[in-house]
Amino acid sequence: MEIIRTVAELKAKLDTARKNGSIGLVPTMGALHAGHLSLIQRARSENDTVVVSVFVNPTQFNNPTDLATYPRTEEADTAMLREAGVDYAFIPSVEEIYPEPDTRQFDLGPVAEVMEGAMRPGHFNGVAQIVSKLFDFTRPTRAYFGEKDFQQIAVIRRMAELEGFDLEIVDCPIKREDDGLAMSSRNVRLTPEQRAIAPAIHRTLESSLDWAADHSVEATKRYVIDEINSFPHMQVEYYEIVDALTMQPITDWEQTESAVGCVTVFCGDVRLIDNIKYPKRK
Repeated sequence: MEIIRTVAELKAKLDTARKNGSIGLVPTMGALHAGHLSLIQRARSENDTVVVSVFVNPTQFNNPTDLATYPRTEEADTAMLREAGVDYAFIPSVEEIYPEPDTRQFDLGPVAEVMEGAMRPGHFNGVAQIVSKLFDFTRPTRAYFGEKDFQQIAVIRRMAELEGFDLEIVDCPIKREDDGLAMSSRNVRLTPEQRAIAPAIHRTLESSLDWAADHSVEATKRYVIDEINSFPHMQVEYYEIVDALTMQPITDWEQTESAVGCVTVFCGDVRLIDNIKYPKRK
């Protein structure tokens, strides 16, 4: 595996690699875990060359404290990437990615206006900035993203359409700990007591599948919020049940072919996200 620090070197390496077949890109912010590895394994199985970016992107953080406390573990990350059989690890500086401020504003539309878009102003524009840069630098055949960030995938698809990128965006299932907690780089910030409680998020989402069978959308939302909030240290920021394609909230199960429940929970001061797919109503 080669570690690349500059855009010029990355482009040169991938121009050569592209002549020999497909390129798979896995964008990450580092602090890698088994969830990232599952994306890398998928990319490895489907492409001739695999490049993983490791970059904590400042433009997608609307909370300076969150940016400052985001874990950075380059030595452990590179060891994991070597073990996973990655060809190129792209680990640039902020100055390399943003030699000057990125002032682009993307017309991301309704998919970016709800949930995370409403709670974190500017977040998705920052995501579009960095992912569009990575797509431009690497020109991948395929790019891989985890479904834990369900809304983000819809936003990236919209950005790729706007910018005319010719690639396949591959969404991959959520990877979970043995107790059900969605794997996240933020999990390391949980105290032992919080870590023991956090799996209740996924348990509640799963139990809501049975509840939803004979309750309305609104009653199901209330059930999930009340149940999670009943645990110490946990406070739901939002729980929305949305159409899986448009990200728009639904009020009736019959409104959509595919409903997804998306939740954000503060466990202490750590912000955790998760989601679950509800079965289509007959």
